[in-house]
Amino acid sequence: MATQVTTTNGTAAGEDLLVVEDLEKHFPVTRGIVFQKQVGAVRAVDGVSFRVREGETLGVVGESGCGKSTMARCIMRLIDPTGGRVVFRGRDITNLSRADMRPIRRELMMIFQDPYASLNSRKRVGFIVAEALEVHKLGTDAEIKRRVQELLEVVGLNPEHYNRFPHEFSGGQRQRIGVARALAVNPKLIVCDEPVSALDVSVQAQILNLLKDLQKEFGLTYIFIAHDLNVVRHISDRVAVMYLGKIKEYAPRNQLYDAPKHPYTGALLSAVPIPNPELGRLRKPIVLEGDVPSPLNPPAACNFHPRCPRFQPGHCDVEPPPLYPFGDGQFAACHYPLERWPLNEDEMRNPAQAAAVSGATQTTP
Repeated sequence: MATQVTTTNGTAAGEDLLVVEDLEKHFPVTRGIVFQKQVGAVRAVDGVSFRVREGETLGVVGESGCGKSTMARCIMRLIDPTGGRVVFRGRDITNLSRADMRPIRRELMMIFQDPYASLNSRKRVGFIVAEALEVHKLGTDAEIKRRVQELLEVVGLNPEHYNRFPHEFSGGQRQRIGVARALAVNPKLIVCDEPVSALDVSVQAQILNLLKDLQKEFGLTYIFIAHDLNVVRHISDRVAVMYLGKIKEYAPRNQLYDAPKHPYTGALLSAVPIPNPELGRLRKPIVLEGDVPSPLNPPAACNFHPRCPRFQPGHCDVEPPPLYPFGDGQFAACHYPLERWPLNEDEMRNPAQAAAVSGATQTTP
């Protein structure tokens, strides 16, 4: 996956900052009260691999429960992975002790999804933002206070908000406080776990533009987790599509949105509204049948095959698909990828032709 990527800021991405190899997180399922016995495991993250270059943004999308947030917490070492490796700046941090992780945590920060639950309601904003500075002893009390006030101003808040409590702010302002907290110790990588999903659309745009401006100003690297494909397209340089704990497609942003290869990616993109109402009414979305399988007992081989419109018995349910390369840094875990995307206006007006292009026909790679 070592291809040159140009970031959303127009600059070339640098060396690999983060390398994730075959990352796994399985939560044991036990039975019994006194003598507990493990009877299974929930495969929340099941063999995820990707790279993030310095200065770029990797978007991660997928349905609820596919393992995005669990993967993020494993990377941050908030929970310990079951298997695989996490390499940050050339150092394997997968099994580091709490003491050894402490200096590295200065370079790894996280913006959480819920701006109401992620801030301590009993502490003032100044304490919340300054906590990491105090833990790492980065300055005197006066220097820390000045740094916090500068950060509040950077994220669009008033320095006088230093002594206020979180309940005195709106959702968008709270998320700005979360951004200020993440910036406090000058990190290299910030994991954004659905930072705008709980906000109004207008506030979402403000937070996204703020994140892009901060990335350009401070040279930040993001892993941006979201459900909204339009949001991910706006902010990401590359995109990883997850399904049931695995990455199904991984590609540069424009390549993935213009020519998706995995049927799951195509189904997600087909649900994105089209600005042209006339074409939007003509388009036939790819509707996936059935429900998402349980991660406690995922399907064999390709775990998407029970819902896939391109399923081939004896192949998709027997042989696990690797991440096949499709050129220009695009990879997809599918034996029978989509041929072409998107549908043009003529194809949208011809339902039979549209169905053929969107995946109703079967072809071998």
